[in-house]
Amino acid sequence: MFIKNQSWEVLLASEFQKPYFVELMQQVEQEYANTTCFPPKELIFSAFEQFDSQDTKVVIIGQDPYHGTGEANGLCFSVNDGVAIPPSLKNIFTEINSEYDRILFPTSGNLERWAKQGILLLNAGLTVRKDQANSHKHLQWNVFTDAVIDLINEQLENVVFLLWGSFAQKKGKLINREKHLVLESGHPSPLSANRGMWFGNNHFTLTNEYLKAKGKGEVVW
Repeated sequence: MFIKNQSWEVLLASEFQKPYFVELMQQVEQEYANTTCFPPKELIFSAFEQFDSQDTKVVIIGQDPYHGTGEANGLCFSVNDGVAIPPSLKNIFTEINSEYDRILFPTSGNLERWAKQGILLLNAGLTVRKDQANSHKHLQWNVFTDAVIDLINEQLENVVFLLWGSFAQKKGKLINREKHLVLESGHPSPLSANRGMWFGNNHFTLTNEYLKAKGKGEVVW
């Protein structure tokens, strides 16, 4: 059992049997045995363990985990409690404050509180070597996470996909926009945000308006 959540295990069962995934798990085992990798092995599938698959409200797509010691916790854009909030996440919180006209800056960048509300915080690659960004791109994590997106697209309805930056937009290009809401903008990284491609996208209020209209509970951002 790879994921400690039966609903996701059932949804992804056929994927786990495929030769590429068997090879992927072998490679991941070797990487963790021979080098320092993040997140901790027990948190690799953490994004799937916070809620049941049928309760998915929102999917946010990141690239790969933070690669500094103690940072990554298996959720994209998220860091462990006690870790300095990364610049992209600061910009995410700033946009939320702007949309809701509030001054509430979280002291923690741990997004488990979002995940537990049905937000799949999915990195395209679920592992990384210490201090080496995107160092596991040669592994076939992309095949697996593409399959996750495809299954959500096919088997669920009225899910909000937040695609920030060209990487996420390419990964979500096959989502059925008649069944789901797809919101796109620039990436929240300082480089993109400072060029006017992030702030003012209203993704958080638009997400809640859609969820409310579809009879789903709104997210407490």
